[in-house]
Amino acid sequence: MTETILVLTEDTLDDFDVQHIVGLHPGEELDYRVLVPADTERSLLGSLFNHLASGQFKQAWDDATAGEPTERDARAEASEQLALSIAEFQTVGCAASGVVVEDDPLPALRNAVAVGGVREIIVVTYPHALEDTFRRDWASRARDELHVPVLHMYTRTSEIG
Repeated sequence: MTETILVLTEDTLDDFDVQHIVGLHPGEELDYRVLVPADTERSLLGSLFNHLASGQFKQAWDDATAGEPTERDARAEASEQLALSIAEFQTVGCAASGVVVEDDPLPALRNAVAVGGVREIIVVTYPHALEDTFRRDWASRARDELHVPVLHMYTRTSEIG
């Protein structure tokens, strides 16, 4: 039975992200299962704070003026992010599949781990000042609850969260 690496991401994985993830287990044949939450309940205040804390003033303004996405738009965006992320894994010769999950991805992670065969979880996000500081981020919550190895990487960097 091939072991599975769950990859939870809040954005499309690019070639750098995928090379970094695959490089963690060189030469191993693994299945990658990508989970992308549909951001249907975006926290405007949290998003503004994260952008301002990292000096992203334009993104903060864009979020403040864009408003909430409709559920349909959020799911469509997540589906596109999922398809592109899976394609990146397949480009480097890895088996990959995935699914769009609810805003809170912990139930989907819990179900996947309960089925068995999950070796580890890799969470790929942008830095989130409040969640990361107070350990309410997805990776910390998964570590606390699921008792499998969890690695938190920041999108498009080699930084570990």
